[in-house]
Amino acid sequence: MPRITPRIRRSAAVVVALVAGASVAPAAVAAPGTGTAAVSAPVTKGLYQSAYSERNHVLWTASAVGRPPVTTSALTKVDPKTLKVLATYTPPVTDEATGAVEAVYGVAVDDEHNTVWVTNTRNNSVAVYSQRNGAHLATLPNVAHAREIVVDEKHDTVWASGFGDGSLVAFDSRTYKEKKRVTVEGAGPTGIAVNERTGAVYAADLTNDQLIVVNRKSTTPRLIPTGDGPISVALSADGRTAYTADNTAGTVSFVDLDKGLVTKSVPTGAGPLSVATDARTGKLVTVNRTDATATVVDPRKATVTSTITTGANPNHVEIANGTAYVVDKSGTGPTGEDQLTRFRIG
Repeated sequence: MPRITPRIRRSAAVVVALVAGASVAPAAVAAPGTGTAAVSAPVTKGLYQSAYSERNHVLWTASAVGRPPVTTSALTKVDPKTLKVLATYTPPVTDEATGAVEAVYGVAVDDEHNTVWVTNTRNNSVAVYSQRNGAHLATLPNVAHAREIVVDEKHDTVWASGFGDGSLVAFDSRTYKEKKRVTVEGAGPTGIAVNERTGAVYAADLTNDQLIVVNRKSTTPRLIPTGDGPISVALSADGRTAYTADNTAGTVSFVDLDKGLVTKSVPTGAGPLSVATDARTGKLVTVNRTDATATVVDPRKATVTSTITTGANPNHVEIANGTAYVVDKSGTGPTGEDQLTRFRIG
């Protein structure tokens, strides 16, 4: 396949719990006061997050319903243009007696190896699926309360955050073997991002209001203060600034990674859960769970440029080719499905 240009990635997952829908024509709604058209469509019940594949031009979503034993979960392939479900894959059964499956929550794509990686939060593991046919390829254990996952294609590495024991765990994307583990005692890593140019990984520590930074050739973490309640993290195009969605403060913080301090904080709305950066414009998008909105921020001016109304309880934002994709937990579909909302960043 053509070589994919290395870039800065963040995990395509924000699981709000610490822990295929029918095809319906998307509905277009202009966000009040912005002129931005937001298009929404139901996908499936229990949506958590999504990840875009450049290689296959599809959006993958992960979903799970209820508490253990979780019997309803899916890895779903969606057409990003029409928002129609293309295929649905059910995780393997883990308990024949209860019908429990290896439920999927966090999701990221590895286009180099044509795979999808997921976190199995309830099973303390991560798993690998084929993008070609949805086949389950492997389950990798010992990631305590596996939260989010991100792929570093340049270095053939996949990182997962273990909220349960403060660990960041790296796997070889070719062999699926564990290659590195860094644990910060007392930490609660949630969102995770990687700089593919350097191989450094960044995790939001929700428990201690800080970033955990691990360089590629080191096992000694660097700790950098953030805003109040960091739950998601994204990186600027040059890799010098980290942006954290501060769930408690209702802000996005700008963290200077060289100086190791917060330089700016921009109010975005109540309960921000996820943040992503647009490679085309450099703008940020946060989704605000309590306000049911997505906020676009211009980092050069440190100002909000637009606010888009989403479905209730937005959970995650993914950005691809200047378009934001927001998954929610609204349950507003014809049979109770959660929905996917798409809008151009502009």
